[in-house]
Amino acid sequence: MAREEVVSNGSEQLILVDDLDREVGFKAKNDCHTGKGVLHRAFSIFVFNGDNELLLQQRSPSKMLWPSYWSNTCCLHPRRGESMEEAVSRRLVQELGFQCPLEFLYKFKYQAQFGAIGAEHEYCWVYHGRYDGAVDVNVNEIAAWRFIGVDDLERQLAAAPDTFTPWFKMEWVHIKANYLDGMLAGTGTDG
Repeated sequence: MAREEVVSNGSEQLILVDDLDREVGFKAKNDCHTGKGVLHRAFSIFVFNGDNELLLQQRSPSKMLWPSYWSNTCCLHPRRGESMEEAVSRRLVQELGFQCPLEFLYKFKYQAQFGAIGAEHEYCWVYHGRYDGAVDVNVNEIAAWRFIGVDDLERQLAAAPDTFTPWFKMEWVHIKANYLDGMLAGTGTDG
């Protein structure tokens, strides 16, 4: 299934944060991503199905940064006045047409430059969930999607790392080292 829906724009207000993830103000989305980027709050979601396959998405070719790159299930930013819980639930529905329970894993700060076009500079909260139902992608946000097993994903990351977004690669390394066994066992964490 697929649908076409405009769910974000460059003027929406993102939450600016300091190096300790404390709110320090707000700025338009496009302004947060120009130049070297302005540090703002974001989230990334990893959803696995019952076969322990990760739902990957290929970003729309109309995206300003990393268009047509493969990435994790879903990612974006909470908006001004929106809690992280509201934001992650909203975005799963907007991009993929479903909801599922999500568990917070960790957060980290990163900056990634996309040539002269702009950058991501984010304090990113990482979540995971499980889902086995229908997927209804928003073609304004997602060009393609697929479920992929861990071994196949590892092979593709090794063979063509430049086809994946930088945040996804950073998050995957950390998840593999600290959380993946628990996630695949259905417990969420290894501890």
